[in-house]
Amino acid sequence: MTLVSALIIPGIIIRTKSLCSGRKGPALFQPLFDAGVLLRKGVVLSPVTTLVFRIAPSVSLASVLTAVLLVPMGRQDALLSFSADFVYFTYILALGRFFMILAALDTGSSFEGMGANREALYSLLVEPVFLLLLGTYAMFTGYTSFSEIFSHFYFSNNYAFIAGILGFYLLIQIAMVENSRLPVDDPKTHLELTMVHEVMILDYSGPDLAIIHFSTWIKFALYGALVSNSLVPSGWPVALQTGLFLLLQLSFGIIIGLLESFRARNKMTKNPQFILTLTAIALLVFTIMLLSSYMSSK
Repeated sequence: MTLVSALIIPGIIIRTKSLCSGRKGPALFQPLFDAGVLLRKGVVLSPVTTLVFRIAPSVSLASVLTAVLLVPMGRQDALLSFSADFVYFTYILALGRFFMILAALDTGSSFEGMGANREALYSLLVEPVFLLLLGTYAMFTGYTSFSEIFSHFYFSNNYAFIAGILGFYLLIQIAMVENSRLPVDDPKTHLELTMVHEVMILDYSGPDLAIIHFSTWIKFALYGALVSNSLVPSGWPVALQTGLFLLLQLSFGIIIGLLESFRARNKMTKNPQFILTLTAIALLVFTIMLLSSYMSSK
């Protein structure tokens, strides 16, 4: 289900932004058509690049596909589940990002080097937000794997409900930072001095570029799946959970499209402050969950 929604979310985001700006816009599946065109083209490689540049897209795709195996859906446990697997989830995604950063540096381009530097900084700052949020959920439920956390996560009182809303907000913001979207980056900009992800992949073409796009789409759907798991109770019927999963993935794409339509990109110097603010909110969620656990024990 995550892979299916990954093919739809990019089109939903584009359609939402088009409607908000009063334009007809491209078709819902236009990103898939564009990827199909890239898959039929050849690959142009710079003579200065090495093997790292050539394998980086495949490593990135393999990392996100491995991460998919760790995320459950409702009553269905993840295909891979073990203690503290959310830490493994974080660093298997970091492995793919690490190879993409190396590939950007491998080209010898100063512009791609700047993009790689920013990508490394933003990912370094946002990882504690995700780990703190999932660590808080682990403390609240008493379990340390995705499958067990989400099967025992419930809104037992008002404190937990507030923490759930803040966690929903954090997961959306983390998804946008991890995928270099507004307000930290603008995928539609063409100014190399202010680009992050797009400037890192300027030298890629053909199937390699399509693989990079697929990796980004799956990563988006992964965070949408985490949002769905945190909101839908695991005790509900499987058919209802499946329908709600797809509905929440649709809503996830619409929310991202709305946010990108009505917010401007931050100044480059403001991005670290913005991400550190997310860390402060994650600490607030941790405090609220402590209060919730205390109130539940009384």
